[in-house]
Amino acid sequence: MNIIELQKKLLAAARMTPPSDQAPYAFGKRIMAHLLTRPSIDVWTVWGIALWRAALPCIAIMFLTVTWIYFVAERSSSATPLAIALENTVLASVDNGGYSW
Repeated sequence: MNIIELQKKLLAAARMTPPSDQAPYAFGKRIMAHLLTRPSIDVWTVWGIALWRAALPCIAIMFLTVTWIYFVAERSSSATPLAIALENTVLASVDNGGYSW
């Protein structure tokens, strides 16, 4: 049998059948059952994957920062070394000159 002729006959038969306004039997129940079996999203897994993906860029940034501090900042001719400047910055909120709220 010719495939093209078979296709034409099937399309003609489908065009002659009017579409129904009714949904198939138990269509709503099948849809609801399908929605209930859908897997739920595990938030902890999503967070874990995101944090593991972020670990490598964080390590790279840390390595570049340590390298920059070691080779550039410590060998510069600034008056205050970087470690002391960092300590002063972190402890600035504690040492407020004796003023309190």
